[in-house]
Amino acid sequence: MTRNDTPPATTAEAVAILGGTGNLGYGLALRLGRAGYSVLIGSRSEDRAREAADRASTAVPEAHITGASNEEAAGAAARLVVVAVPFVSQVATLRSVSPALREGQVVLDATVPLGPAVGGRPTQLVGVWSGSAAQQARSAVPEHVGVVSGLHTLSAATLEDLDETVDQDTLICGDSAADKQVVQEVLGRIEGLRVVDAGRLEMSRMVEGLTPLLIGINIRNKTHAGIRVVGL
Repeated sequence: MTRNDTPPATTAEAVAILGGTGNLGYGLALRLGRAGYSVLIGSRSEDRAREAADRASTAVPEAHITGASNEEAAGAAARLVVVAVPFVSQVATLRSVSPALREGQVVLDATVPLGPAVGGRPTQLVGVWSGSAAQQARSAVPEHVGVVSGLHTLSAATLEDLDETVDQDTLICGDSAADKQVVQEVLGRIEGLRVVDAGRLEMSRMVEGLTPLLIGINIRNKTHAGIRVVGL
């Protein structure tokens, strides 16, 4: 568990965000850029990635944010590669970047199998044969690359609004304590965000289920609610 008062990053370690042109990925790029990380926004389209990076650099002038293809971003990242793509694109994206991934890197999978992937509603969760989107990610990347799940309950709108404090928890799941520590160190740099270890990767099935639950709450209340675990 990482506390909210983690100091800013002192080195421009590179973090890749695959699907960084989407709402969640873009908001995360802003927050990590402001925290001192060198952010690589990845996309299937380099032009879209560069356009998003230009917008992000304007929003956070002190940050170092660049755009590239997903493959280039993954290969240039230091330790952490965030996957923030729709469920229908998850496996194809991971397989396309697998040759670029190196031993010691960790994939942070933020994918949620939501209803729109099969023509349903965003408040519905789709069953995954492997158990969860994170477990599906595990099967799509080389064994020498770590996989952790997280970011499922964070609002993209909250991340993108830099005038708003995050003030939320994110639950992460993974089978390696060392891999989860990498994620905790990076996400813990985001002001107001606390990282809570929720157990092994198989637990991500339940954590992913919180996303459609929160979407329904937010729709009914016209807000961007998140979660906070008390008593820790």
